[in-house]
Amino acid sequence: MIPRVRRAWAALAQEQRLAAVCAALLFLTMFLPWYSSSGFSRGRPTSDTLNAFAAFSFVEAAVLLVAAGVLALLFARGEQRRFHLPGGDGTVIMVAGGWVALLTFIRTLDKPDGGPNTIVGVEWGIFVAILAGLALAYAGLRLRQAHVAEPPLPGEGPARRRPRTPREPPGGTREPPGEPRVRRGPLPDPHAAATEVAPRAPSRPRRDRPPIDGGEQLSFDEQE
Repeated sequence: MIPRVRRAWAALAQEQRLAAVCAALLFLTMFLPWYSSSGFSRGRPTSDTLNAFAAFSFVEAAVLLVAAGVLALLFARGEQRRFHLPGGDGTVIMVAGGWVALLTFIRTLDKPDGGPNTIVGVEWGIFVAILAGLALAYAGLRLRQAHVAEPPLPGEGPARRRPRTPREPPGGTREPPGEPRVRRGPLPDPHAAATEVAPRAPSRPRRDRPPIDGGEQLSFDEQE
């Protein structure tokens, strides 16, 4: 069994391992002191601490079921078991962690009944369980955002990561990749007559003035 667990752990992605660690911590919190009871027995004061198994109810059963279910789910993913869950593994783990955290918080307000002449309080272990449930919900969110590929069902193609939607750039929409970009503008009128540009007259070459004694020869305009 241990070699199977090691192979399954090695096959998991980083986000799946985080969810497995949070589920294991949630299970371990059930052995911590959740409640404290104090009262009188035969005229003597008594006090004791109880873990989640000592005061087992619907809330503690839900915590145990979620922790064991997430660990079993991730173990099956590590062994490449082929099945799909509604919304994906990340969504299911996120909802389960948030549900457990909410139930455990309600349990701090609705404590178990200790019997006559007994006062039941809460201990620090139940608050650790609430934090473990929130951590499991966060791990499910990370797994959902990572889009980890699930093993394909029989008849499906190879497992692929779900592509992420490209973000729209500011000031416009992103064009589909692989298509040429077309500039929009007024279309030319096919009935319009074609216009021709008259050729430019060639410039007359400048004649060099013959040199005279003492400098250049001036023209009549320059002499005036």
